[in-house]
Amino acid sequence: MNRIEKLTSLGQSLWYDNIQRRILKNGEMAEMIQHGDIRGVTSNPSIFNNAIGKSNDYDAALKPMAWAGWTAEQIFFQLAVEDIRNAADLFRPLYDETHGGDGFVSLEVSPALAHAAKKTAEEAKRLWKWVNRPNLMVKIPATPEGLTAIRETIGAGVSVNVTLIFSLARYAEVIEAYFKGLEDRVTKGQPIGTIASVASFFVSRVDTKVDAQLQALIKQEGSDAEKAGRLLGKAAIANSKLAYALFKETISSQRFKDLQSHGAQIQRPLWASTSTKNPAYRDVMYIEQLVGSHTVNTVPPQTLDAFREHGEARLTIEAGVSGSKSELAQLESLGISMEKVTKELEDEGVKAFGEAFEAMIKTIDSRRLTAINELGPLHKEVAQRIRDLDKIHFSKRMTEGDADLWTKDPQGQTEVRKRLGWLNAPLESRKLLVELPSFLQTCQSDGFTHALLLGMGGSSLCPEVLALTFGVREQNGVSGLDLSILDSTDPAQVKAAARRSPVEKTLYIVSSKSGTTGEITAFFHYFWSRAKHQVGEKAGRHFIAITDPGTALEKLAKERGFRQVFLADPQVGGRYSALTAFGVVPAALIGLDMEQFLTHGQRMMEQCLPDVPAGCNPGLGLGAVLGEAVLAGRDKLTLLADPELSSFGSWVEQLIAESSGKQGKGIIPIDLEPVLKPQQYGQDRLFVYFRRSGSLDAFAANLRSVGQPVIELSMPNDYDLVSEFYRWEYAISVACSILGVNAFDQPDVQDSKNRTSQKIAAYQKNGKLEEGHPIWTGEDGLAFGNLAKDVLSAKTSAELIANFLKGVKPGDYIAINAYLPRNSATLAKLQALRKGIQKITGTATTLGFGPRFQHSTGQLHKGGTNSGVFIQLTEDSGQDLEIPEEGLTFAVFERAQALGDFEALQSRGRRALRIQLKSGSFPKLA
Repeated sequence: MNRIEKLTSLGQSLWYDNIQRRILKNGEMAEMIQHGDIRGVTSNPSIFNNAIGKSNDYDAALKPMAWAGWTAEQIFFQLAVEDIRNAADLFRPLYDETHGGDGFVSLEVSPALAHAAKKTAEEAKRLWKWVNRPNLMVKIPATPEGLTAIRETIGAGVSVNVTLIFSLARYAEVIEAYFKGLEDRVTKGQPIGTIASVASFFVSRVDTKVDAQLQALIKQEGSDAEKAGRLLGKAAIANSKLAYALFKETISSQRFKDLQSHGAQIQRPLWASTSTKNPAYRDVMYIEQLVGSHTVNTVPPQTLDAFREHGEARLTIEAGVSGSKSELAQLESLGISMEKVTKELEDEGVKAFGEAFEAMIKTIDSRRLTAINELGPLHKEVAQRIRDLDKIHFSKRMTEGDADLWTKDPQGQTEVRKRLGWLNAPLESRKLLVELPSFLQTCQSDGFTHALLLGMGGSSLCPEVLALTFGVREQNGVSGLDLSILDSTDPAQVKAAARRSPVEKTLYIVSSKSGTTGEITAFFHYFWSRAKHQVGEKAGRHFIAITDPGTALEKLAKERGFRQVFLADPQVGGRYSALTAFGVVPAALIGLDMEQFLTHGQRMMEQCLPDVPAGCNPGLGLGAVLGEAVLAGRDKLTLLADPELSSFGSWVEQLIAESSGKQGKGIIPIDLEPVLKPQQYGQDRLFVYFRRSGSLDAFAANLRSVGQPVIELSMPNDYDLVSEFYRWEYAISVACSILGVNAFDQPDVQDSKNRTSQKIAAYQKNGKLEEGHPIWTGEDGLAFGNLAKDVLSAKTSAELIANFLKGVKPGDYIAINAYLPRNSATLAKLQALRKGIQKITGTATTLGFGPRFQHSTGQLHKGGTNSGVFIQLTEDSGQDLEIPEEGLTFAVFERAQALGDFEALQSRGRRALRIQLKSGSFPKLA
């Protein structure tokens, strides 16, 4: 039996005098409970002031409340209630196990109400109802007015932690208030068995004040100096021992026995302020000398650690009570009045808690203003929008599948109702945790070291973000697979993927929601042929599938003997599938801690539930910002990210563009754009900064200084990405409702697919790909499109682009659609081109690699606002690969996709230029 276990066996419970969101989230408090170190938690304004004021743990939760227009005090109590609820839930098993004897968490009423009895009682009852946990104790100070509130609160059936008790006389009044509150209920025929209470008797502060007076006497070196020296460090223990004697006397009284017959619980003495302030004293003296049955001792972290290491547990509190009386009498003889000391301590305690509360409110208000400043000119509209969403019960209606939030069209409403499964994905995906760990272990045992995911859009972007952010991890001694993604039909990129993933050591993940995606089918045929050639009949053991139930891919996987088929939720659309099998299976295969992975998603999900106030809902708050920005003309959502998080933008880009870009509306995501000087950006921008290292702090501050709204979303931990997946899925759903578009369909995607299929069919029939006639032939390529004569005067592709861009108007954006291999060399050239375009036009630019972007921003290009100016780049690279079983090559497939995409843009009257570059050439704008 360790020291704390022995202490508990003697009837004393240790409660933790500390609460912080960090230790609630990281499992530290849960671990202390599990080990039996603590049996309850107390909080007060000073504790919350330290927790909030000295950390950034609360900033993420505070931000949406600030956006919603909440006051600092409203924000504090919401944050406090959230922490108290979470702590109470952690302690609930102990509370149930002890039948309500332990496992309590305390929350204090506002110190500003310490001398207002009626308001204190009202506030206590409000907090009790708000927290809604049976193991809550509401803390009420033992002021004269507090005594009246305590009786009323107990009488209302609320459990109370009476705080700031210093004197024996006041303690007697506290006991009386408790008894009377119980008797009031008994008189009314109301139950009292579940009402718990502790009386918090403060300890070390008594010694601090008394010792100061004793030291003054010692310094005088008079006849009382020696007596004063012997009394140093005695007053607090003596005061507490006499309080315990009073406690034992009252619980033995007939009056209390009568209450016990109705189920009354003992109001336990709680020793508060038990850290040793004087370093000359033993650091655990206020625990060791106050051990008794039916007692509680609240300990701060350092005192808990000290007792765990060298504390002595034995019954001590009833020893030497007569000596305690003598010690207090000697103090009186020295002119030290305990009545005066304890009155001063009570006044100082109320004042100190009030000052701590005020300091905390000032801190919160400062951070509230910082959060509001992020919104810039949007803050009033955003606050009103959140109130409006609250009025229409948006969260509740979305959870219930109310399609009216997005569309009145019957067909569109049907689509909505079968696409809301993502709301519960963090919970539903836990079913996969049963098989995934052993599946990875089996893959490792069979010699797999690599994984290659064959996917497009929603099935590939989340795994790519995870692979680039986390790399390969190890869980329980099992290393994850080195995952790469293939989402391009460019033959050079297909070759690169094959070189990186040796067949003998590679697990191929064929990932397709529909099971019929053309690119993925081509990838499968190519890599299946390679696997058959290398490993023969064992080829199937190198493949797994992730798809919806009943798809052609599921059938194919079974026919070809795939190692495993993982079925995803059919009630979730592809771009909302990050927390379904499409994201979860790859996450597990790279060795992520899947419990932590899904817990992060679940936490964000819980913050977005219908019973969460709209002002606290992080997804709803962000959605309000996105929607209101578009309504204010800021439809260019510019994504900024620290290097560690740079890949996340591509996933966000797809989610936003494909969800919102339709009916001539949309949010235009701008990802990885070369930065300009803050004053060079137009008034059509909203910036979001994904922050980890803070490398863009100065840039973000400069943007705000010129009036640009810049939202900061901090992700200090890699697993915070999982929370953001959910937040953004929720937010874009809200934003689309504000804009009046259906977030869950993609009506304009199929057109380019159909045109591509027609091109391929004609090629397979005639052996030739119909590309049309160029309207311009230059030194470094050919151009296609409907271009004015003055544009065609150019000699080079760079001059042609410059001429083409002369027609760009304010509010436009320029999209570079590159059907080129996606590698660092090509990316550098394209980024330089973006920078040149920015210099010429001053407008926003986007960059997409084809055909990857067709499953991302392609919907926005065709169905969104007609403000896009499109530059399509293709080339004759000279590389090619046959696609087995399909009668064409990857180069032909890629070119057919480019042509289909370009024709779809032209059919919608978009301003579009297609340039087919000569091999080795590339436009460079001056």
